[in-house]
Amino acid sequence: MKFLKTFLLILLSTYCFAEKDDWVGGYPDGCTSIMVGQKASADGSVMTSHTCDSHRTRAWFDMIAARKYKPGAESTMYKRENDDSHAMPTYKYTEVGKIPQVKETYGYINTAYPCMNEKQLAIGESTFGGRESLREPDKGLIDCQQLVRLMLERCATAREAIKMADDLTQKYGYNDYGETLTIADKKEVWFLEILGPGKGQIGALWAARRIPDDHVSVTANGSRLRMIDLQDTVNFMASDNLHQVALDSGWWDPSQGEFEFCYAYSPESRTSFATRRREWRVLSLLAPSLNLNPESENYPFSVKPDSLVNLAMMTEIFRDYYQETPYDLTAMLTQVDEKGETIISPFANPFMPYDMNKLFRINGGWGWRGERQIARWYTMYATITQSRDFLPDEIGGITWIALDNVATSVYVPVWCSVLDVAKPYKTPGRRNGFTRESAWWGFNRLSTLTAQRFRDIYPEVLAELDSLQMKIYGEQKSIEDEALSFFAKSPKKARNFLTDYTVQQGNFIHEKVWKMGDRIWTRWDEKF
Repeated sequence: MKFLKTFLLILLSTYCFAEKDDWVGGYPDGCTSIMVGQKASADGSVMTSHTCDSHRTRAWFDMIAARKYKPGAESTMYKRENDDSHAMPTYKYTEVGKIPQVKETYGYINTAYPCMNEKQLAIGESTFGGRESLREPDKGLIDCQQLVRLMLERCATAREAIKMADDLTQKYGYNDYGETLTIADKKEVWFLEILGPGKGQIGALWAARRIPDDHVSVTANGSRLRMIDLQDTVNFMASDNLHQVALDSGWWDPSQGEFEFCYAYSPESRTSFATRRREWRVLSLLAPSLNLNPESENYPFSVKPDSLVNLAMMTEIFRDYYQETPYDLTAMLTQVDEKGETIISPFANPFMPYDMNKLFRINGGWGWRGERQIARWYTMYATITQSRDFLPDEIGGITWIALDNVATSVYVPVWCSVLDVAKPYKTPGRRNGFTRESAWWGFNRLSTLTAQRFRDIYPEVLAELDSLQMKIYGEQKSIEDEALSFFAKSPKKARNFLTDYTVQQGNFIHEKVWKMGDRIWTRWDEKF
């Protein structure tokens, strides 16, 4: 009877949360990005990543080709607004203005936050919010998604992208919440935090720090920049108003100590367990020898990993739900039977929504100051990028893309030069409701079924997902070697070869995930 009550409460809380926005208490509950320097990766890749944890953001993607424009052409800027007029929550995009277009743009992989261009420039994202008084939503033309698109359309390196962001936002204004962009090119990876300039102002406030080549770093919806050494131009950059805004607003008193970016502009993000615990978990998984304290307020900006980082390690981290730690919800949700023995609820899963965690008083609930794991049920898609200077751009730049909850998904390869992707991955089916034509719905159904009896079903699902994932990772070198042989004769032939493989893998995984879901539904139907 107790289990039944718990189950009904889970259903009720799930229903309640389904109608909420993906911003809780004024702050976002989404998006984790991990960065890896060139000498910290197993194969010399510079890496960044992104989990797009928002139940409104689109889950499909496609390829946008490079274009040339005539003099006087303009680029349209749009504002995102909530749209609940479709089958599922989504955004609508309203034009807010135009800026001059450049003569020529690069092609890029068109995820909701575009992730990589044909020059191997790659970007991840994580919102930290920042002080509300800094946001100017009405005067500026550029929001985070538009800024990322402009970077990838117009830039070939991370430094170039950051400098361009400064130029454009000073002219046309940044209108979004505080954002972290993790920007990687073939040589280095940078950590950029940007906010609005203040009410009634046009411009932006930002600082950027380079990740050391032999280090890794993480961002998880909290500002992480602290001291900014503007004398060190190799590793730091910042807007001209970096200190003055804090001084004028009374957010920094030089007599009380050195300027710290996060405490001046986003102090609440350092109080959040939703942020801090993910920072601890990522850094601890990559450098367990540091023995970091899970209760700390701040962690090192970057660390040297105990071993070189590869794709399998990155995948494992993004599937993580704090298993084998005191913060694993599947172990927290327990009942005591008539004999006094503790029994883990069969309905416990790590993806329970906010209201359920408030019920059990887990660090204040799952809101801004509460717990949340890396893997989330409302992830729309996730990316891991590799930028490699030892390969031609057409082959060296690759984005691995997983749909829905990473814990129950598979990353498929998309090289930055391909001409197309598999139809199920570019089918915008979510906003219009359930369809078997969409890969996202296949993974979403698999995740939903697995969560019904997570501790029983997940080991079986994970074993099959791992087998598929390792098969794809294992083929990467041979596929790229073959692409190189084509490239020596004709770059066009190499692009066509990689396109065919990308499409084939997408279709293969789409078929597999639907069969997995059918099997799970059949085997466990009477036990749900």
